[in-house]
Amino acid sequence: MKKKPNQIVGVLIAWLLIYAFFAVNKPQTFLSISNVELLLRQSTMIGIGAVGMTYVIVAGGIDLSAGSVIALASVVGALTFNRTHSPLAAVVACAVTGVFCGLLNGVLTSKLKAGPFIVTLGSMLAIRGIAKGLADEKTVSTGGEGWLFEFISKTKSWFVFPIGTWMWIFFLGLMAWAMIYTNFGRNVVAVGSNESAAKLCGIPVDRVKIGAYAVAGFFFGLAGLMSLSRTSLGDPTSATGDELRIIAAVVIGGASLAGGEGSVIGAAIGALIMATISMGGTQMGVANWKQEIFTGIIILAAVAIDRWRIARRQTN
Repeated sequence: MKKKPNQIVGVLIAWLLIYAFFAVNKPQTFLSISNVELLLRQSTMIGIGAVGMTYVIVAGGIDLSAGSVIALASVVGALTFNRTHSPLAAVVACAVTGVFCGLLNGVLTSKLKAGPFIVTLGSMLAIRGIAKGLADEKTVSTGGEGWLFEFISKTKSWFVFPIGTWMWIFFLGLMAWAMIYTNFGRNVVAVGSNESAAKLCGIPVDRVKIGAYAVAGFFFGLAGLMSLSRTSLGDPTSATGDELRIIAAVVIGGASLAGGEGSVIGAAIGALIMATISMGGTQMGVANWKQEIFTGIIILAAVAIDRWRIARRQTN
């Protein structure tokens, strides 16, 4: 079951209300074009990761290794860039690293039958260790500028947003379309909705799960690329805890942790909600611990609504 349009509209309205609250209290800064650009820049890495995580959660899984994969991809991308001096080679290295990690998680989850939580918990630790080993427990500097997130120069003002943000927008449209109109996307929804029924319908459940984790890995690799571009560093300790932020964005966006329901568009709005709270709270001088409490309340409310919907469907 896909995310219903009216449910996405509900999440969008929630974000607009939060944005409006901060805009009313800080109209001089919060409504500026530079602030909107900064909001998108801060949302992009989590938003890119949330695209992939949506596929895993809709398929009935979870991936706790996302932050570690992001860190490993940034390290591999930095090492590749330093050897080749080619941004394209760094892009490919980050993507391939992510896909490999995703395939590994998918194979282990589907073959070991140990449950995605424990499998990806183990891979989270192992992948983080590999990242630290490759980087010799140091950051790997490329000595360059953030070529995906640099501010747009006057000669390229028609871009409006940085290239990294346009990448996010492109993949949002592509993966939203894929979940609805491709066999793979429909199979992901079917497996997450009812795995036993999907098997009876002839859907190759294991291959679908492996594919979902590979898709997630690809986007975690791209998120690592975003991190590398923004800081010019391959940092093996970066993105610690980002797996929770990515999962939170997907849940706030309306995905069901029981599987079978979710939307990459909703996840993107979830990422914007968290970034808006962080930016708005900072500009208003709200303490970080208060921002975290508010974000946690939103996540708990999203989970409670999800459980209420599931219980309501079961009684009907």
